[in-house]
Parts: sequence; structure tokens; C-alpha cells
Amino acid sequence: MNRPTYERPGIVRHQMGLMNKFGRMDTVRPLTHIDGVSIDSLVAEHGSPLFVFSQRALVSRYRELRDAFTRRHPRVRIAWSYKTNYLEAVCRTFHREGAWAEVVSPFEFQKAVRSGVSPDHIHFNGPFKPDAAIAEAIAGEAILHIDNLDEIARIEHVAEQVGKRARVAVRVNMAIDGLQAWSRFGLNLESGQAKTAVARVVASNRMELLGLHTHIGTFILDPNAHGMAARKLARFANEIRAQHGVKLSFLDLGGGFASPNTLKGTYLLGEQASPSFARYADAICDGLAELDYPAKETPTLVLETGRALVDDAGYLVSSVHATKRLPGGERALVLDAGVNLLFTSFWYDHAVVPAQETRGMPEPTVLYGPLCMNIDVLRESAKLPPFSVGERVVFRNVGAYNVTQWMQFIATRPAIVMVGEGGRVARIRRAEDVSDLTSHEGVPEWLAR
Repeated sequence: MNRPTYERPGIVRHQMGLMNKFGRMDTVRPLTHIDGVSIDSLVAEHGSPLFVFSQRALVSRYRELRDAFTRRHPRVRIAWSYKTNYLEAVCRTFHREGAWAEVVSPFEFQKAVRSGVSPDHIHFNGPFKPDAAIAEAIAGEAILHIDNLDEIARIEHVAEQVGKRARVAVRVNMAIDGLQAWSRFGLNLESGQAKTAVARVVASNRMELLGLHTHIGTFILDPNAHGMAARKLARFANEIRAQHGVKLSFLDLGGGFASPNTLKGTYLLGEQASPSFARYADAICDGLAELDYPAKETPTLVLETGRALVDDAGYLVSSVHATKRLPGGERALVLDAGVNLLFTSFWYDHAVVPAQETRGMPEPTVLYGPLCMNIDVLRESAKLPPFSVGERVVFRNVGAYNVTQWMQFIATRPAIVMVGEGGRVARIRRAEDVSDLTSHEGVPEWLAR
């Protein structure tokens, strides 16, 4: 006679009614399909753990961002942030929608070109640009964003060697009330550094000043902070026009928009705290109203959005390897995916749900990865029902930074698939094996015997 599996009794506090002080009742709804494709079938073909990207979600978020800003500003350019996710299938999805590329290294520049982006549709950002990369950018008429005064002299020297004028923008950092200044990048506005850089560029015969750029931080939950940055950048553009007679072709407000993820230690869930694109657009465009330009010469607004476009298009499917009870009585699961794959779990409480129908009372559960490291904790506590070995969970909103910052540590990295229109599925990155690691290694002759 088969006896039912023993389930340890427990006492769980119930929330009565539809609302609690956090705005909603705790519920655990399984996610069995992604865009109409069953998770069981995806794992059966591609294995576990498995990253899944929804092309529908990518396109939807891009169009939502574009429409929110084009309603308020006559010319808008979205430059996809490559460091956020440089999977070619993801990048090509955005480029097909009209996105330019924003890159911060020679590697990302080459990746963008490989993805079909013309170099003159690339914003080349970041504090480190070797001379060879500067030469390639100048030859292709990419836009170089100047980070420091030393870079001005280097760009000028390389431009002379290439025999073309460099198309440049000056990156500006500034004080924003309520935010810690990102003073590491760019030239400071309040100290006059940025004004010195602009004057130096304007005086050069080897550079053409096209725009200004600022990036005030990351995961900014207050749209008014972006509005203040836009206002300061617009006033600086007015000053440049008055002093130097230069009309800028664009103002780049960078990125930093929040995604639906929940930051650790915050009171509200991310889906409640994260502003809509419309709210960011209202704040930024109100700030740009300070521009003193003829309407037909209004600079293009450039956005280097990354996380807010791709985060909620990504899922990580992981299987339960073991269950246990901790000394304090908490339930714990050991999964086949760890912080080596889900790097952002260090600062997010990712939404996590079962991938199949479940039975039993939800209770606080610790989610561990498979690594032999004490820091391998994907969630310190998530309210989940009981699980059996072999059942699966799905982490949501994992599209940003995880597949660029993941590590080949203790375990090889898994496959990635994309679900397209009509339920089409394509593997967009194969799973690694040991040969992928050893193919880059060499053994000294004296150890080869």
C-alpha cells in the first residue's frame, strides 16, 4: 500500500481579505507556460537550468518606451545598452524596432557591428577606449562620448592619424538632490570641468561636438531626479549655443530607469514602486522645456535604456535537487541554478513561482543554489508551497545583466532559448560543456607527459 508523502505540520499566519498593508494578499500562482509554450516541453528539449526570453515582451516594452517619449518630444532615439544583455537575438530584436546601440568597450562595439548595426548608429561610451578602438569608431563615424580631459587629446591625436573629424559628445556628471553623485564618469558641471571640456572640443579642428550626455545613476525610482538632470542639461546646451554658437544635435539622458524587480530591503514590491515610462517621460520632457532652441532645431532626445526594457522578458527555470529543514525550522530547497547564473539575486528579491500545480500550505522558504559556497542564496525567504525533488521553480524579471555577468564557476553555463511569435522556439545560446573551458587552456610541455 502506497502511503502519502509525510508533510511536516506548521503554523502559518493568514492574511484576511484581498489587501494587506503591502497592497496585496500573498498568493502563489504557478507559471506553467511562457507565451503559450509549456515549460515542461522547454526543459525536456533544452535541459535545466534554462534561461528563457520572451520576444513579445521585448517588443512590447520597447514600443511602450518609444511611444511614451514620442508623445512628448519630437525626436527620440533609443540606443540599446549592450552591457545589459548582449545576446545577439535580444539585440537584433531591438535593432529591428529601430534602436541604435550604446556600447562601453571595444568588444561591445564589435558585437554591435556583428548584430548588423552601422557604426554611425553607435554611441561609444565608457571610461576606457584604447587608441585602436577610437580609430575604428572615428573611421566608422560612431559617436564618441568623452569621459575625461585626457581622452580629448587622445581622440584629437587619433583623428589626425585617421584623417577624419571625430564626432563627439561630452559626458557630464552633476549634483541631483537626493541622489549620490555618479562623479566617477564624465566631467563635472558644477565645478566648471564640463564647460572647460566643451570649450576645448569646440576649439579643435579634429572634433565635432554633437551632443551632451549624463547618466545620474541606476534603478532611479524618482522620475523627478531625471527631470532635474534634463533641466540642467538643457540649460547647459543653451549656454553652449550662446557662448560658442554651437547648436547641439542631441541630448543624451542615459538610462537608469527601474524595472519591476524588488530591491532588497524596500517596503513596496517592485511592480508597485517602479514608475511607468510615461512618468519618466513627463519628468524628462518637462525638464527639456528649458531648451532655448527653435522648434524645428530641437535636439534629439537620446535614451540609453537597458534594464527596464529587458528585465521582465527574462525567466530562469530551475529544478529542485533536494529539500531540507534548517535548524530554525525553515523549509529550504536546493536548486540546480545558483548565484553563478543569477548574479542579480545579490540585490533583488526576484519573484519566484512554481512551474507546476502544487498542493500544500505556502510557507517561508530559503532557496539555495548548487554551489559549495555559503553565499549561494537566491532568496533568503520566499513564500512557497511544498516541493518534491524534480519539480521546478521559475524566477521572473531576470533579463538584465545576468547573462552578461554570469560566471563559469563550479558549473558550466546553461542553454538560453527565445520564444517568438506564434509559439516558435529557438535556442539562442547552447549549453556549455567542459570542452568550452579546456579549449582555452594550455598545459606546459613538462606537465603534458
